[in-house]
Parts: sequence; C-alpha cells; structure tokens
Amino acid sequence: MIEVSCHLAADRKRIAWASQLVADSRIPATLGRRGCASGSRSIAGAPWQYCGVGESDRSFAVIELADLLRLADLAADAEAELFERNPVGSGRYAGRLLGRALCQGAAVHYVDKRNGVKDFDVWSFYAQHDDWPFPARWRGTRDFGPSKFGRYRGDPESYSGRRIDLLGRSLPVVPGTDPADAIRRYLAAPQTRSARELAAKAAVLIYPRDRVGELVWTGGVDQA
Repeated sequence: MIEVSCHLAADRKRIAWASQLVADSRIPATLGRRGCASGSRSIAGAPWQYCGVGESDRSFAVIELADLLRLADLAADAEAELFERNPVGSGRYAGRLLGRALCQGAAVHYVDKRNGVKDFDVWSFYAQHDDWPFPARWRGTRDFGPSKFGRYRGDPESYSGRRIDLLGRSLPVVPGTDPADAIRRYLAAPQTRSARELAAKAAVLIYPRDRVGELVWTGGVDQA
C-alpha cells in the first residue's frame, strides 16, 4: 500500500481533497483508525491511503531493517566525531561499545506499527571504565534525511528528514558482554529517571549488525 504524505496529515486541504474524492465517488474509501482514509481503487497502480494524525506530525510508515541499519551508521558517525574531539574524555570509550538500540516511541512503533514516529532516539551502550563513566549529559543529533518518514514540522528547517537524537550510557559490565543481556539488566532495575523512561517503552538492537532488529525490551508495549 502506498502511503500518501502521512506525516502531513494535519494539512486540512489535503484531507478535504481526499474527502471530496470520496464524496464524488471517484475513489471509494473507508475511514479507519487515526483518521486514515483508504481506497480500493488505485493511485499510480496501487491502493492508496491518506492518514490524519493531528498535530503530532507522526509518521506511520513501517520501520524496516534497512532503516535500522541507517540509524546505526549515523550513530557511528556521530560517535567518531565525539571521540575525535575528546580523546582523553569520551574518547576513552573507543573500543568499548556493547551495542546500540533504537528506544522510546520509535521503538514502540517498530513493535506495534501503530504508535507512529516523531523522531528517532538511538542509545549507545558501553562497558564502563572503573574510574570514569561515559558522559551522561552528551547528546548528539543527526538528520535521517528525506525518506518515507517525512519530517517533523517543529524541527528547524535545516532538517530535511526526521531528527535523530543520540545518547549514550556506560554499564557496569566487562567488554564483550552480550549487549541484549546488559541492556535488559539496566532496564529491569532502573536507577535513574532516564532509565525509567526507557524501561517504560521499548528497545530494539540496531548494532551489532548481525543482530539488527532484535527486540531487547518491550516494557508495557502492547504487541497484539
């Protein structure tokens, strides 16, 4: 099914257009949940769907493995820049990466395909040094770029696609610890506000590459 500008569903003119087509009986349609109108006849040779998602500007496009791999590559690029700028600080965590995970609302959407995506939250987890944790206040950003996910209109115009927020934590484990096990232990007994917020949603591995898409944590997410 082709999605027609789901991320611009608050645009009343487009909604009126879809409604007029239905009213004129040019394209028979049904109005589904989240205000999505869909039709059995085709636009460009395929069934169509126009989704109304209100002011949240969420995308309901399906997150695929290729999308997770792109997130992992962009996170690795940001990490390399960070470590290069701070070789005696955060740069000490080079070589200590356990894994990266897509978290928060986008991870929920990966699981249930209903939550929608406002932005992407990618967390990198490292094996902690005994004398110094990874700087918890660090936050990087990247632009996913033009894609089926569109962009969030509340972001600066410099973003051509969905914003990616990049964060990191060091965990009290040794290098080589299984990343899924380490992340689950971290979320099962959250000690900080950020950990509790992560535990309330979902986490999906995007690195290591051979485990991309592995569901690590579901919190209270309904998978039905």
